[in-house]
Amino acid sequence: MARFKPRSRSQIEDQISEMNGLPDNLPPLPFPRTSQIEGGLRELRCHSGSELYRILYRRSGNLFVLLHMLRKDSRAIPGRDVELAQRRWREFKRRMDTPKRRGPRPAEGTHRELSHHDFR
Repeated sequence: MARFKPRSRSQIEDQISEMNGLPDNLPPLPFPRTSQIEGGLRELRCHSGSELYRILYRRSGNLFVLLHMLRKDSRAIPGRDVELAQRRWREFKRRMDTPKRRGPRPAEGTHRELSHHDFR
């Protein structure tokens, strides 16, 4: 969002905050504030003066995952932007669904306490 004008950025942040304030059990903000794009992918429709912005997002439990933001200058959201958001969602899910890993354990008999002499 750093590339957007400060006024636009502030208004967009306010609209994101409004969405984040929703209780977990409520549906998304109604049209025209949000609308479904494809499956669970939705758009938050943001306005700043005459400029239109779209934030593509999905919900993961009580978390809104903001996947992609674009300035809207055509009637439909370009397919490449939808695909980018879908790719980011798949990557997010892959990372979140990966089991937690343990760090390596020291080999048997090689563990010793460090002293201040080890850091000279």
